[in-house]
Amino acid sequence: MQQVISVWVRDPRMQKNDFWHAYIDYEICLHTDSVCFTKKISQVRRRYSEFVWLRRKLQANSMLMVHVPGLPPKNPFFSLNNAQQITDRMKGLQKFLEQVLQNPLLLSDSCLHLFLQSQLSVPMIEACAAGRTHYSVVQAVQRCGLRRFHSEEDLHNNLKISCDSDSDSSEGRDPEHKIKDLEASSLDLIETSQEEELSCLSRST
Repeated sequence: MQQVISVWVRDPRMQKNDFWHAYIDYEICLHTDSVCFTKKISQVRRRYSEFVWLRRKLQANSMLMVHVPGLPPKNPFFSLNNAQQITDRMKGLQKFLEQVLQNPLLLSDSCLHLFLQSQLSVPMIEACAAGRTHYSVVQAVQRCGLRRFHSEEDLHNNLKISCDSDSDSSEGRDPEHKIKDLEASSLDLIETSQEEELSCLSRST
């Protein structure tokens, strides 16, 4: 039976680095029954420059044995306020991924799987694929969307410990708000951990 890999690029959103600098990122949704993928349903957000990196990485890793499909060209007049330009780029990015996923050699690339099914940044994808992180490619994919690789059970256990040890500050707050606070704190820890890992990597090279 033929295995199915369906991918969509949708929901463009403007993200701001600061007051003067902004960019558009897109949601990548993947549904599959293919044995090539650890996770059968996933959603991540990526920007155009990350797609450019992915294409270069796939071409380098394939050692020129295959032709990697092209991306929609970079437009020097691209406007974040031009809905048609954004739509055209989004369709081009989806076509690129659809063609990549049809190639068995490209489909075996760890960088592609981390790009599609993890929240890792580009430098951390490279580090993970090269085995320079404390977690594997499979772990990064499986735990995508969980804060600092915590399970929901871990999160609730942490919540219980937090409530027991700080009952005064917990009064008047419902569990949902406390969980969100813990998730936000864990996200900060992820970012700090990634910065520390990158610092260590740069010193070791």
